[in-house]
Amino acid sequence: MLFRSRRIAMVYTKALSHTEADARSYLALAESLRLTDFNPLTVDWQNPVPWYEDGGCEMSDSSGCLMPLSAGFGIVLGFGAFFSVFTTLLVKLESAFGGVTMTSEHFNTAGRDVKTGLTASVIVSQWTWAATLLQSSNVAWQYGISGPFWYAAGASIQVLLFGVLAIEVKRKAPTCHTFLEMVKVRWGKPAHFTFIFFAFCTNILVTSMLILGGADCMSATSGMDTVLAGFLIPIGVIAYTVAGGLKATFLASYVHTSIIFAGLVTFVTYTYGVNRCPTEFGTNPWTSSITVDGVAHSIPDEQCNNIGSASVMYERLMFVSALPVNTANGTHHGPPVLGTDSLNHNGAGAPSYLTMLSAKGLMFGIINVVGNFGTVFVDQSYWQSAIAASPAASHKGYLMGGLVWFTIPFALATSLGLAGNALNVRLTGAEAGRGLVPPAAATVMIGNGGGVFMIMMLFMAITSTGSAECIAVSSLVAYDIYREYINPNATGKDILRVSRIVIVVWGLFSGCISAILLACDIGLGWVYNFMGIIIGSAVFPVAMLILDNRLPAVGAITAAFTGMICAIIAWIVVADAEYKSVSVDTLGTEEAQLAGNVTAIFSSVIICVFFMLTKPQNFDWGEFKEKIKLIDDQVVDIPSWEMSDEFLDKAKAWIIKYGVNISLVLIFAWPMATIPFGVLPKAVYNLWAALAFMWGWVAAIAIIGLPIYENRATFVAVMTCNPIAKKETKTAEVEAAPISATSA
Repeated sequence: MLFRSRRIAMVYTKALSHTEADARSYLALAESLRLTDFNPLTVDWQNPVPWYEDGGCEMSDSSGCLMPLSAGFGIVLGFGAFFSVFTTLLVKLESAFGGVTMTSEHFNTAGRDVKTGLTASVIVSQWTWAATLLQSSNVAWQYGISGPFWYAAGASIQVLLFGVLAIEVKRKAPTCHTFLEMVKVRWGKPAHFTFIFFAFCTNILVTSMLILGGADCMSATSGMDTVLAGFLIPIGVIAYTVAGGLKATFLASYVHTSIIFAGLVTFVTYTYGVNRCPTEFGTNPWTSSITVDGVAHSIPDEQCNNIGSASVMYERLMFVSALPVNTANGTHHGPPVLGTDSLNHNGAGAPSYLTMLSAKGLMFGIINVVGNFGTVFVDQSYWQSAIAASPAASHKGYLMGGLVWFTIPFALATSLGLAGNALNVRLTGAEAGRGLVPPAAATVMIGNGGGVFMIMMLFMAITSTGSAECIAVSSLVAYDIYREYINPNATGKDILRVSRIVIVVWGLFSGCISAILLACDIGLGWVYNFMGIIIGSAVFPVAMLILDNRLPAVGAITAAFTGMICAIIAWIVVADAEYKSVSVDTLGTEEAQLAGNVTAIFSSVIICVFFMLTKPQNFDWGEFKEKIKLIDDQVVDIPSWEMSDEFLDKAKAWIIKYGVNISLVLIFAWPMATIPFGVLPKAVYNLWAALAFMWGWVAAIAIIGLPIYENRATFVAVMTCNPIAKKETKTAEVEAAPISATSA
């Protein structure tokens, strides 16, 4: 057998030895799999590679942690303090040199003139949850290549399609602050209360996932108490969000996105492109050998824990899945999901990590699609970004944001997620479910610095999305509760004060929610798959709020609540039918959560369509502009051409064309194209990995560079201390041609 010599990056961890029987079985298996790029004798398959030291990893004893407890506090509190000062400074500089005045409108809408690059950057940042970095690699570790793909595709299409809603907001409700304001005008108080409930459910679920993922990772890597971490993580977010509002959130999100993409390209490049392993057998450290059936085979004295090419990754995964099932001591040998995945087979009839024909992966994909429609369409933070964007930038920003975001779970999990198996990293199923695959794989492959960098990326994701959720909740409370029911004559100063108070309260409340979930032993993966069951039924009514004037209030309310109730029933019934019991564990299975998610969205659609056909409302879109008023008299003057029907109609046609077509490619065309292959051949997998690599680099350059280019005038003004003239303002309502009651 010929194993090509390669320079593969390495982290030597321990002495390497094999028994003759083990070596014989490995060589025979390699021969049957026709391996040419990977020598299985270079890995100790009996002892998985540890990614943390033996010993304690808790507040009282952090000797076994990836990093000291002090480093954990430094990341949580130090980065929070830094971004509080940094973003506040940026907001002050923009105010001094960019011609911007802080009002309640600017605090909650960022002036409604954010350009394409920054809009896309913000979308990427607020859509990059802890789960994006952690759960995507967990499903790669469980299911193989189908996991990262379905995570990325299943959560990208919502952002692509939301671009349609973003342009419709500019056409029909250019003065709104929240989507619930539109609910109140169109459907009245009962519907307003209904969707306030669903909006807050969404914010709670999203915030919970952020803090759960962060708290678990900080605990596992530094020993910090999970409950304490859950309360400390929001503190830094609160500081700069209170000071600068939505624009501070946007500026911080840009910095966070830049750091996340710097880490992304580093890990993808290191996984597939760095080669530093010994080049020849028989030279140091290839000083040992083992004789099998009279033939001497050279092996390194110490194990090399890196990959270095797509071909080696491919062969390692082939070998791991062909090994006998073994989960002892953190080992993860054997087929994906322990052989229960009956659809994905390699030539020998065993499941493979290298196929899209994965039943469990497809279940996760459907759950992902349904659940994430809820966390985009019913989350005020995405409406807020649409409101903040200029009309000329909103649709393009969402399309660019969706395409750029796709590469984060796809490329990162295709590297670190798969490497968790390929490198034989010591991970239990419970640890993977807590989101520890990426830091574990990064630590084994690069060293402690890799693991710490991964934790820093995680903290960037948590704080950026957390700040967006804080602003979203503060807007809902300020405009839809305080202004609507407590103080209808609220001034801009009143709104600003309430918004800032709510941000502080919500930050503390989110820590309490995470503590409750941790006490119930509910983890990130469970909550991620559960979210669609609760909020999925609100998706279609919320979409029809701005897309179709026929849905009446009774239909929207009935669909939202009935769909949720049906989903909960289906979720519980399937868990009981499949596993003969109802518990946190059985309710967290793919079958039960799939049933609940699908029931939520489809029952809601059926109910809405029934009411639209039998009892249409025929709402007059012009009421949005007549009844939704601005708080501050002065608003930024939007160029009239951007608000013209001609431009907005073209923008709508553009986002429908590209958003819908790209979504169809991701959800249908791409997966169907892989079906004839079954298990991907090595050449096709090399193309797959190359696509992840190139997409990651192109996305990083675009999302970091475009906002700088678009805002170059402000940068020049700051660097030359030459302020830009104050933007012209007006007291009249935003100019726009009237929209008829029947225009779609």
